[in-house]
Order: sequence, then structure tokens, then C-alpha cells
Amino acid sequence: MFFMEKKKDIRALSKAELRAFFVTHGDKAFRGDQVYEWLWQKGAHSFDDMTNISKQTRAMLNTNFVINHIKVDQMQRSNDGTIKNAIKLHDGLVVESVLIPTETRSTACVSSQVGCSLDCNFCATARLKRMRNLNPDEIYDQVVAIDQQSRYYQNHKLSNIVFMGMGEPLLNYNNVLKAIDKITSDEGLAMSPKRITLSTVGLPKMIKKLADDEVKFNLAVSLHSAIDEVRSKMMPINEKSNLAELLEALQYWYAKTKKRVTFEYVVWKSINDKKKDAEALAAYCKKIPSKVNLIEYNAIDDGEFQQADSKAVDLYVRTLEAHHIPVTIRRSRGKDIDAACGQLANKN
Repeated sequence: MFFMEKKKDIRALSKAELRAFFVTHGDKAFRGDQVYEWLWQKGAHSFDDMTNISKQTRAMLNTNFVINHIKVDQMQRSNDGTIKNAIKLHDGLVVESVLIPTETRSTACVSSQVGCSLDCNFCATARLKRMRNLNPDEIYDQVVAIDQQSRYYQNHKLSNIVFMGMGEPLLNYNNVLKAIDKITSDEGLAMSPKRITLSTVGLPKMIKKLADDEVKFNLAVSLHSAIDEVRSKMMPINEKSNLAELLEALQYWYAKTKKRVTFEYVVWKSINDKKKDAEALAAYCKKIPSKVNLIEYNAIDDGEFQQADSKAVDLYVRTLEAHHIPVTIRRSRGKDIDAACGQLANKN
């Protein structure tokens, strides 16, 4: 007999488990398929939304389960059209997600953890303690909410997803991959994995696991220096997994997936703005098929890190192009509402 001491979040069940639940309760197995479709494809927030299911069956579901759906608790719109969401979770904790629109595409920047434990000195999220991992459905719900906003405000559906919000995705490995599986599934949002990018500080063991698991999405690494001494001062994780270990993992990734890596890189004044820094990055990139996104820095109030001047950024561009390494300068969006890279910190 199927029995629960307390209500369980129904979205923690697989389709097979849902089908078994209904058979155990004297119903047809296909009822589980119907409920599954309501939960994932139609984004039902309550059992009462499931209009092709009888009231008696909905009442039975209410007795046994809950749907721990996220709530967009606060929404801010930037002058450039960027939207930042304060997402309230079922236990009252809050994360942030961002819609980054252009004329032709909309990108969802989603969070994977409440807070972060990696202490990168330049990132506002790192100043929040890590409270917990997000569940797969909580990650999925962020994408659904941003897709709805894109359709409403931009008149087109979501086109891309980046895991560049709060938290380190590879420290919530299983839940992030389950969420991506659901996002890319025909039974979910049916998005192409080629339109999804996971961003990490660079955890060699987990990057190799991604390769072994034959994931189809893209990989970005928050690098910011190709000199160990410099990177370690900004990113303490580099003391545990240095650039050589990271490179070896990325070479393994490429050998397995044939997907080149994107290096995310901020040039800071008096930190990594010299010719030797640019040349070190070029030398590092030549060892692994890659491209570089030079990212505009977004201040987090204390002044320790300052955006380098344009001459330093141009030096990087010239150096990388001289070595035939693809490079793009990425301008930040949503700075006026603290929605840009490195600024997500639940200020509100």
C-alpha cells in the first residue's frame, strides 16, 4: 500500500512513480502521465489547475502531495530592459534570477544554490553564506518564469540559458543535471542543450565527471587570471585546484565532448591589467580549444576591485587576436538594478 507520513513534493516523483501511485490507488496508470504533463509542460502551480482530472482525484492528490512552486516575490526592470527577479522558495529563502533581452534573443541567468561557499573576492554572492542547494524543480521554475516574462515583455520565447546566477552549479551537480534534463526533454521545455551554458569557477574533478556523463550543453569557466599567484588572491579555490589541474580537466573535457571552452575574464585595474597577464592568458588558451569573453566589471561597493581602463582591455584583445584566439568584449546589462555579473546578493 502506498503510504506517506507527510506530504511530499510531487515533482520529486518520476513519471514511473506517478503511474505506480495511481495504479496503487485504483486508478489507471495514464493518470500519472496527465499529472506529469501538468507539472512540467503546463507549469501547474496547484492541483486545482489540472482541469482534465476529476475533482475527486485532485482532492486525493492534495491529501498526499504538495507542489513547492517558486514565487516571483519582487521584479525589477532595468533601463536597458533587463529584469531581475527575487525568487521566494517554499521555505522562505530567496535567490535571484535575471532575464537578459536583446532584439533577437532572451537569455535566462539562473541560480543553482542559495548563497555560495567559494569566497571569490570580487563577487557579491560570495558574501552570502551557502544555505542550501536548489532542487531540480526550483531551477526549472526559474526558467519557466523567465520564459513567461520574455514572452510578455519581449514578444518572443526564451532562447538561451546560462547557469551564472547565485551559487556554483558543480557543487549542486545532481540537481543541476536533473533540471537540465527536464528543461531539454520533450516532456519539459524541449530546449536544445546547445543553448545552455554552465558556468563554473573550475572544479577539475567535476568537469571530468561532466565529460564522462556525456553532457551536451556548453561549459564556461570563470578564469580571470592565467597566473596562479594572481588567481589565488582573487579566487581561493585556486589554492586547492590550480591552473595546471584545471587545464588537464579541460583537455579531458574537450577530448570527450569536442566542445571548446569559454573563459570568462574580467580585467581589473592594477590586478591583471599588464602585458604579462594578457600573454599568460593567450598561452593558456593555446593549450585548449577555447574562446574568451572579456567581461565588464560590476562594482560591489567596496572599491577593492576596479574596472581596468580601455587601453588594458584593448591590450588583451590585440594579444589574443595575435594568437588567433576568439575574443569578445561583453558589456554588462542591468547594472542599475544590481542584476549584472557578480552583483546578485539579495540586496532587497
